[in-house]
This record gives sequence, C-alpha cells and structure tokens, in this order.
Amino acid sequence: MIAGFAALGDDRPRRVLGIDGSAQPRETREQVARIARNTTELIGLGRELRDDEILLDDNFHAGIYGIPDERTIAAIELGMRTDGMLTDAVYEGKSLAAMIELVSTGEIPRDATVLYAHLGGQLANNGYTAVLGHG
Repeated sequence: MIAGFAALGDDRPRRVLGIDGSAQPRETREQVARIARNTTELIGLGRELRDDEILLDDNFHAGIYGIPDERTIAAIELGMRTDGMLTDAVYEGKSLAAMIELVSTGEIPRDATVLYAHLGGQLANNGYTAVLGHG
C-alpha cells in the first residue's frame, strides 16, 4: 500500500499507518521498509521512498507478541458486537484498538476516510477462548 499510494503521485493527503503488534518495532519497521522499497522498484516508481512515507505506530503491541491487553480485548468485542467483524487477538485486534483510540483522541479526524486493512488471523482466536471470555 505504501508503494501504491506513492505511485499515485497526486497531491491528496494520504498516509499508510502500520501498527506494530510484534513488540519488535525496529525489526518490523525494517521489514516494512524493505518490502515497500522493493515493491517500488518492481512497479517502476522511479524514486526512492522517503522515510516519512513509512509509518509504524508502536504504541499498541501491549509489550509482548501474541498477548492481548484490555484495550485489544475491548476492541475485539466492540468490532464483533457492532459490525460483526471478527479480529484476532495477535495483530488485528491490536490494530483495531489502535484505530479506535486514534480516532477517539483526534489523531485520525472523525470525518477522515479510513481504509482498515483486515488481514485475517481469525482462526488464531481458537487459542484465546479463555482470554476473550468464551471459554
């Protein structure tokens, strides 16, 4: 998505914000940057991606990979209850918690157009039934 938006080349303000769920933000940032930069070469962007185009928020990983915190569990429950959207407790739940908090604090304006990229992982919830209150 980073490379694709860069390729659009228009002046509309856009940002792709990644949420680190691994509790290894340095490694995650390096991996995302490598993939995005390799993708720009493959699509023939014709310029290097700037560091400010590669955004990673590391405030939502809960300090450890694979363990949801209270705000992650609350986000998962809210997504299921209001939209029927099932997210896992490892990555998607943490990113959903981030989106909810970033909108509620105004970091993402309430009237912004947001594309939330749900990447799956729901099957992982079978291992979290006790944590998610369904065990």
